[in-house]
Amino acid sequence: MTAPWIRAQLQQLLAQRGHAWLLHGPSGLGQYQLALSLAQAWLCDQPTPEGACGHCDSCHQVEVRSHTDLAVLMPETFMLELGWPLGEKAQADIDDKKRKASREIRVDAMRDALEFAQRTSGRGRGKVVMVYPAEDMNQVTANALLKTLEEPPGDVRFVLSTEAAHQLLPTIRSRCLGHTLAWPEPAEAIAWLQEQGVPGPAAAGLLKAAGGRPEDALRLHAAGLDARTWSQWPKALVRGDIGPLADWGPAQVVQAFQKLCHDLLALRSGAQPRFFEAADLPSAASLPALTAWWRSLAATSRTVDHPFNAGLMLEDLVAQARTALNSTA
Repeated sequence: MTAPWIRAQLQQLLAQRGHAWLLHGPSGLGQYQLALSLAQAWLCDQPTPEGACGHCDSCHQVEVRSHTDLAVLMPETFMLELGWPLGEKAQADIDDKKRKASREIRVDAMRDALEFAQRTSGRGRGKVVMVYPAEDMNQVTANALLKTLEEPPGDVRFVLSTEAAHQLLPTIRSRCLGHTLAWPEPAEAIAWLQEQGVPGPAAAGLLKAAGGRPEDALRLHAAGLDARTWSQWPKALVRGDIGPLADWGPAQVVQAFQKLCHDLLALRSGAQPRFFEAADLPSAASLPALTAWWRSLAATSRTVDHPFNAGLMLEDLVAQARTALNSTA
């Protein structure tokens, strides 16, 4: 079921005109769902001001990932994860282990989509090109899209969705109508998480761990994170207990440490923490130590997906964290 804050934004977008939209905002607010809902409504045989009808043949084709007038551009890793079919050659190359699924939007896929945009609509409702996440276009791919955005065919519309709009070419941003993703109210997000199967007592804690981003909170729940474990591990780390971190990979640890460091820096600045309750945080460490730790984590995050030795990296991350947390305030 589409989240209520997504439905409200969909109605706003459908009430406006434009051949290209850029949906942008932090992760976990529903960029993909809003982009797909907008595309489905544009293609629907019986659309309403609230969106697609959900029952017509066009809606069914979108749901089964086979609509002839919808081109979806995503990294191949995302396409496979979300059930979208790859092109025959791309799928054959991956199946034959000639290469791995791409983690960026390939220029070949973009060229195929732009050729699709020039064709006549198969169902007479126009065509849609959906790009998500748009920041995963490389320079060549983005430049290939730019020409068609400048001079779009008459019956094609574009929806680009991104968590990092600043990484897109300024010329792409300027040719799209922009929409900033709305943050849901906490009560609304908690109710939605409960509808997705997150137990009531855990929903609020996981939403806090995700910084108020409901889809990120749902991913944390799916990954097995316990809300109580999340609230207790910072002080346990100061005591030398790394048990709660033992089953986390380096990328998870870096993200968790970044959230902890963020909240400690916030407290030192007189602001409220975002990812933890104030009572769950250890005593504030020295500002220079926290600042140095933040910079180190930022540098590590750029290579954490390809660690030379995951075990050694984890040991080093924990050592750095304890040094910072035990510094004199």
